[in-house]
Amino acid sequence: MATFTTTATIVAPAPPDYATRLRRARLGLLVVLTPVLMLFVSFTSAYVVRQGLPSLDPRTATLVKDWIPVTLPKLLLLNTAVLVLSSLFMELARRQSGGQVQAVLATGEIHPSVSTGGPISMPWLSITLVLGLLFLFGQRTAWKQLAANGFYVATTPSSSFIYLLTGTHAVHLMGGVLALFIAGLASFLGISVTRRSIVVDVTAWYWHFMAALWIYILCLMEFAG
Repeated sequence: MATFTTTATIVAPAPPDYATRLRRARLGLLVVLTPVLMLFVSFTSAYVVRQGLPSLDPRTATLVKDWIPVTLPKLLLLNTAVLVLSSLFMELARRQSGGQVQAVLATGEIHPSVSTGGPISMPWLSITLVLGLLFLFGQRTAWKQLAANGFYVATTPSSSFIYLLTGTHAVHLMGGVLALFIAGLASFLGISVTRRSIVVDVTAWYWHFMAALWIYILCLMEFAG
C-alpha cells in the first residue's frame, strides 16, 4: 500500500504597502490628537464660564467680579509669526520626503522598504527645529514679561488661565520638538525611504496642529479675555 504525504506551503502575508502604512500612521496621529483637542475645548469652556462667575470677598462678604483682563505681551505676536513660519518649513520637509518615496516608486530600482544607503540632507527639518526652540524661548520670555507686570500664576483668575493655556500648549509643542529630533535622526541614519517619509509626515501634521492650536489660543486670550 502506497503512502502519500503532502507538504503544505505556508505563504506569509505580504507587508502592507507604503500608502497603507501612511494611512495607518495618520489615523494613529488622529487618535492621539483627539484627547489633546478635547482638553483645550474643556479649557475654553472653563475660560469663558469663569469670566462671568463672581467670587466671595472675605473682607466684605459680598460677591465681586474678580476677572481682570490681562494685556498680553506684544512678543506673543512675534512668537506666532515664528511658529507659523516653522510650520511652512515643516510642510516643505514633508513634501521633500514624500517626493523621495515617489521617485523611488517611479524608478523601481530600489525597493522603498530598503535603505537608500546613506543619510539624506533635509535642511527644512533643521530650520523647523530651530524655529520651534526659538518659539519656546520666546514663550518663556513672554512669561517673564507678564511676571514683571505683576501678573503671576495665582494673581488673578485671568492670569492663571493665560499661564495654563500657554503652558499646556508649550508642553505639547515640546513633544513636537522631540518628534523633530527623531525625524532628523531618521534622515541622518539613512533608514528606508518609506519609514523616513512616514515619520516626517506624521511629525509635520502634528506640527501643523500645534501651530493652528496656538493661533486659536492667542485669539481666545486676545478677543475673549
